[in-house]
Amino acid sequence: MLIEAASLSELGKIRHGFFTSEGGVSDGIYASLNCGLGSKDDRPAVAENRRRVARKLGTGSDQLITPYQCHSADVVAAEEAWTGETAPRADAVVTARPGLAIGVSTADCVPVLFADANAGVIGAAHAGWRGAVSGVLEATIAAMEGLGAARSAITAAIGPAISQAAYEVGEEFETEFVGKDADNARFFRRSNAQSRPHFNLPGYVESRLRNEKISHVEGLDICTYATENRLFSYRRSVHRRETDYGRQISAILIPR
Repeated sequence: MLIEAASLSELGKIRHGFFTSEGGVSDGIYASLNCGLGSKDDRPAVAENRRRVARKLGTGSDQLITPYQCHSADVVAAEEAWTGETAPRADAVVTARPGLAIGVSTADCVPVLFADANAGVIGAAHAGWRGAVSGVLEATIAAMEGLGAARSAITAAIGPAISQAAYEVGEEFETEFVGKDADNARFFRRSNAQSRPHFNLPGYVESRLRNEKISHVEGLDICTYATENRLFSYRRSVHRRETDYGRQISAILIPR
């Protein structure tokens, strides 16, 4: 049902999970732990799936919150829970409130969970390529510092996301990235001179995190596209011409 990062588990003062597609009540293309409020899945099924996630983390379903994601660099500091209808538009959440589980939904983009366990400050970020290049990771770390975290004490774990092998992009995509920074060329690979480039999104995210000089960065190196029995993938659903896709949730909590 969930995958844990060793670096976060070792902190001992938080609970977290990169939840998979297993262990829920949804069926069909959403089978079975679809937590995506933006999907076309049966709403009561999504609510039950999120309740199961909250219970696994040790809190109530009304204390599990995710933002209305829009591929931005915006971060919100949560002091209390919100509902799906009142969720702020943002792509990262930070909090210092015990018992409040914060998370993000993904289906190929990179989920990143953050913690400064000593300060009691946590964060969760959704990093697609747009958010990553716009600075959502750096903004999350800065927001955590605003709540009392120390940059040198922050651990970040990179959850399941689409791998470079599965992420084929267009020539213009590579041109735009390399145009921003020539060093970005290292995140692209081609099988031969005639093939289209493949982008290493998790590697790009990891590089930006390491540039922030935080305490520790862990990458789980799990591909959503290739792990079809356990993880949802937007790109896989497109290739199969499915009408929609499920979303997995990654969440973190400071126990009361």
